[in-house]
Amino acid sequence: MDKTVQKNSLKIAALCVLILLMACLPLISDNYWIDVALMALIYIILALGLNIVVGFCGLLDLGFSAFFAVGAYTTGILMTQYHLSFWIAIIASAILSAIAGVIIGAPTLRLRSDYLAIVTLGFGEIVRISAINLHFTGGASGIYGIPKPSIGSFQLTGLTGVYYLAFVSVILMIFIVRRLGDSRLGRAWKYIREDEDAAEAMGINRWRTKLLAYIFGAIVGGFGGSIFAVKMTAISPQSFSFNQSAMILLAVVLGG
Repeated sequence: MDKTVQKNSLKIAALCVLILLMACLPLISDNYWIDVALMALIYIILALGLNIVVGFCGLLDLGFSAFFAVGAYTTGILMTQYHLSFWIAIIASAILSAIAGVIIGAPTLRLRSDYLAIVTLGFGEIVRISAINLHFTGGASGIYGIPKPSIGSFQLTGLTGVYYLAFVSVILMIFIVRRLGDSRLGRAWKYIREDEDAAEAMGINRWRTKLLAYIFGAIVGGFGGSIFAVKMTAISPQSFSFNQSAMILLAVVLGG
């Protein structure tokens, strides 16, 4: 018992030190390292979203960059063409990403294993190619001049402001995803991951439960896309290729 308490105490202490270091990073580093850390925070958010689908529910998704793109483009379009605030844009991104999750997930989640992976890969490419060919997405050139977020009259200018936005978002998303994983729905996802047939025999609607995993994962992915858009101030279809999906999946696998 004492060893367990000691181990948990060490984990909490290490986590507190890490959070403190990340919070102080902009004060002790130059813009290069702030930029590197900011991209790492964005990928943490994306990995948390994909972890709901792959880690909790056991579904192999090779097209997660589609939700990343939906969030980024929604934010870019609403902030540049309609001059809406970032906070409205990020809510709209979450809603549209959830809708995209339903559109992509509903017809495909009855598939299993390799077949599901191939179909999700195809959907990811469809979203990217659509962004290249649609007028309102800026075509192959993308969207430029995306403004930085603001809180009232205070604008989050430079890398530091967006860094702290991403930092707070990561803490929030970790809390939400952990709560989801420990919830009744999270346990249902894990039952499906271990044995779909046994889970259904226990009364779990596997199609609806898997669809909810896809929706929640899409929302988190769209959230990450919104922060990416205001960080870069410009987005293009090349930012949402299969390589992005593979990198996010690799982060989930290596992170356990």
